[in-house]
Amino acid sequence: MLTQQVHQQFLAVRKKKTNYVRLVQLAILLLFFFLWEVAARLKWIDVLLFSYPTKVFKLLWDKLLDGSLLPHVGVTVVETIIGFVLGTLFGTALAVVIWWSPFLSRVLDPYIVVLNSMPKVALGPLFIVGLGPGLLSIIATTLSITVIITTLVVYGSFKEVDYNYVKVVTLFGGNQRKVFLKAILPASFPAIVSTLKVNVGLAWIGVIVGEFLVSQMGLGYLIIYGFQVFNFTLVISTLFVIAIVATVMYQIVSKLEKRMTKHR
Repeated sequence: MLTQQVHQQFLAVRKKKTNYVRLVQLAILLLFFFLWEVAARLKWIDVLLFSYPTKVFKLLWDKLLDGSLLPHVGVTVVETIIGFVLGTLFGTALAVVIWWSPFLSRVLDPYIVVLNSMPKVALGPLFIVGLGPGLLSIIATTLSITVIITTLVVYGSFKEVDYNYVKVVTLFGGNQRKVFLKAILPASFPAIVSTLKVNVGLAWIGVIVGEFLVSQMGLGYLIIYGFQVFNFTLVISTLFVIAIVATVMYQIVSKLEKRMTKHR
């Protein structure tokens, strides 16, 4: 009974601290918008370049009412989800293959390092020529960013597993498959799940870069279009939408991570 009371008190204190953190975060955001609006109204900043919150919100509201915003959001979200899922699956699968074959690991190691250090935007024209100016090029650009990072993180977690776990499975007659399923994979599961949150941001980067290059729909296209017509309010409004949608996706993945780790 006493233990339950202590636990309830702990949860109440933690909830209070969480609410306080959320309140401070909201206050900082509101203060930022207020100072931005004041700076624009008093001509401290160039409103042509930096716009101001009320103008940004009005533009977003108008585009919501005329139905021109949501199709762009939908296209980008679908592309991001596809890139996120495929990047996580392919990256994890490649990490498993590399771990399974030490020879292959030594062969591919320098290539993975080079691919990771290479600016992915430079690969965009190659994807456009090879796959055409469409969805496939955007997904390929996204995968070029997410797959390598996922592979490096997951493979690194495989190598950091305590060797004693491997030794126990081996002593009981386990082969390489048993070692992986009973020792390596369970011990690396938190790291694998954590890459989901990393890949959300990477997938957004890849999709927006891909849309910069080839798309005629999507939030990346709106940014390029706004820049071309010198409508920086549209650019900032689109960035604001990206921040909101990316945050929502991140929170969904974060809750998924907590649920997956909780059941283990």
